[in-house]
Amino acid sequence: MDGIPVHPDEVTPEWLGSILGGKVSNVSWKPIGTGQVGDSVRFTLKGPDVGTQIPATLAGKFPAADETSRATAALFGLYRKEVRFYKDAASKLDVRAPRVHFAQTCDEGQRFCLIFEDLGPARQGDQIAGCSLDDAREAIRQAAAIHAPSWGRRDILEADWIQPAPDVAERVDTMYPQAQAIFHDRYKDLLEPQFMSICDEFAGLTDRYHRSNDQQQCLVHGDFRLDNMLFGIGGGAEPIAILDWQTVTSGKAMTDIGYFLGCGIGQMGLDHEDELLEIYLNDMTARGVSLTREAIDHDYRVGILHGVTTAVFSAAFVERTQRGDANFLSMARGACALALKHDSIAALKEAS
Repeated sequence: MDGIPVHPDEVTPEWLGSILGGKVSNVSWKPIGTGQVGDSVRFTLKGPDVGTQIPATLAGKFPAADETSRATAALFGLYRKEVRFYKDAASKLDVRAPRVHFAQTCDEGQRFCLIFEDLGPARQGDQIAGCSLDDAREAIRQAAAIHAPSWGRRDILEADWIQPAPDVAERVDTMYPQAQAIFHDRYKDLLEPQFMSICDEFAGLTDRYHRSNDQQQCLVHGDFRLDNMLFGIGGGAEPIAILDWQTVTSGKAMTDIGYFLGCGIGQMGLDHEDELLEIYLNDMTARGVSLTREAIDHDYRVGILHGVTTAVFSAAFVERTQRGDANFLSMARGACALALKHDSIAALKEAS
């Protein structure tokens, strides 16, 4: 096992005590979260040092139990990326991410274990239910807390672990028509025709999309939406934390912003787009990165399409569940509605 538990049952009191520096006599766990590429749990600890030098609860994250989801994660190095983010990048940013006690991967990134602080009690963001405007404001500020501190920083953007595999774009381009075929067949009677048309057309433009995103401005979360956020963490002690760093990469800031306002919060993004963009731009300026609406316009229009590709590709290549279907439809609707508003397909064609 190389000292790395890859399932919650493999986490023993002795092992936890060794990484936490105290005595643990008993540990139990329950599933938490809604992730489909990794499985998350909450551990409850008992022992003489629990509640003093050792916390009473912790969170843990492990490889997905589903073989399809696990294979997709391994193909794109998602487990390795999340581990390296916590070890090498989190402390260089201002974003509120969980504090980690243990982060390790092995078998060329196919197995991993994260043990981090329990941020509960908190309210789990829900892609399907949506969010309040206050939640959206807190989230967009966290995007600036990722982007500004990493803006133009070669030590972060050129780190070996953040670089995609040399052929990853080609792999996606090769696999994407199959993904869209699955997506179209599965949701053709559920997704509005005008939205499915965007998905169908985008499937023939993925190579252009990847070429348009070559510039490395800053660190990008890559899946910046409600399911990857906790609100009112620590019983309201802090407003928000950002989770699930498996898709972190270097790229254009508007990939996160277009994704969040479309795919991430759907109708809320349409209704309050101008206000949320202004909050983001003001926070970026306060953090030393001055951007204008005019300067970001084209990248923003193209960035919206990240929600389309994520919804389509994820639906095809992770475990299918009832909630997953509702989730991917929600993501696609939000992304496509915003893409229609800004004619994102035309913007992508202009970029080529």
